[in-house]
Amino acid sequence: MLLEIKNLHVEIESESKKILNGLNLTIEKGQVAAIMGPNGSGKSTLAYVLAGKPGYAVTEGQVLLDGESILDMRADERAAKGVFLAFQYPVEVPGVATMTFLRTALNAQRKTRGQGELSTPEFMKLVRETSAKLGVGADMLRRAVNVGFSGGEKKRNEILQMAILQPRLAVLDETDSGLDIDALQIVAEGVNRLRSPERGMIVITHYQRLLNYIVPDVVHVMANGRVVKTGGKELALELEAKGYAQYVGEAA
Repeated sequence: MLLEIKNLHVEIESESKKILNGLNLTIEKGQVAAIMGPNGSGKSTLAYVLAGKPGYAVTEGQVLLDGESILDMRADERAAKGVFLAFQYPVEVPGVATMTFLRTALNAQRKTRGQGELSTPEFMKLVRETSAKLGVGADMLRRAVNVGFSGGEKKRNEILQMAILQPRLAVLDETDSGLDIDALQIVAEGVNRLRSPERGMIVITHYQRLLNYIVPDVVHVMANGRVVKTGGKELALELEAKGYAQYVGEAA
């Protein structure tokens, strides 16, 4: 099992507001799992807790990656273990070129794992090959991270980061947010290229349309801070047709 979440309870530290209420979830190697649910159900909180974002207090439960607890690890340590979070709203990093950002992130992870840093020629070859496969132009690599990028370019940049870093667990938090259909197809194609027997993916979304392009192996429905229903890809179609009301009522 790649990821095991057992009876996870989480609250926002500054508000003592409970968000996750005994959440249980497993992700197998090679599996793409969609997580759907209404606003406020805890989907993004789950993503942040997995990545180690500050401001969230785990009051009970376990999160195991490859059988090892990650809850006491810093965000950078989790990243080195193979956890990757693609944000709903990728942040701009003025003054830092995308190429520099990628090289620094990759070599930092390699160092944490006890591996040697890639030389400049090795890194350039890796980036050229990877960006070509994902349709990322050289001009994007020279620009500051996400500065002046369109919504689609920001999301493609995150998929490029994922392709370079090769995570064990990729968490995509509403990757379809703000994308038109053409940009959505491009981003989804990039994600599908990164499907692997050794990599698990969590795709968080409100809407079924993303799952037309990134077809999940399993769909989980979240409501009131826990998973209340699990099914196949047809469950997403049911949610699109009937909404979340029945599950919100069950979880209350």
